Amino acid sequence: MPDPEIQLARRRDAVHLAAMSRRLVEAGLDPSWTVERIERHIRHEDSVVVTARIRHQLAGFAIMQYGDTTAHLNLLAVEPAFRRAGIGRRLVRWLEESAVVAGTFTVSLELRADNGVAERFYEALGYREIGRIRGYYQRVEDAIRMRRELSVPSAAPAR
Repeated sequence: MPDPEIQLARRRDAVHLAAMSRRLVEAGLDPSWTVERIERHIRHEDSVVVTARIRHQLAGFAIMQYGDTTAHLNLLAVEPAFRRAGIGRRLVRWLEESAVVAGTFTVSLELRADNGVAERFYEALGYREIGRIRGYYQRVEDAIRMRRELSVPSAAPAR
């Protein structure tokens, strides 16, 4: 599989990103990542929305919001056909590098408590659990909160 092309999302991407979020991230929940919400993040100066494309096909995307001292990874999704090809890792690394350039050295995120695959993925990137939040997802599902200090080297990339 060729390397993905990572680029900033455009407003016209918001429809596809919202659909991916509904299918891959928010399954079983009321959708909260609407087209309008994603468009706001695309336009907002403190957020970055990036896409990964392989041969012009949307393979994944991520949304990060930057603060003065911390950044928050709001969403990360990779189409099932493109998983285990390093796309998620490349998206996260791209956003982390952007955070460091902006002077932000801490990234936090939440994930569904029953998503062991995602938890292991983030752990392999150097993220550590810092807590659990009961009912975080619409009072239906618990979340694991994770954080990574970017000044600390991450684990070696998986091969």
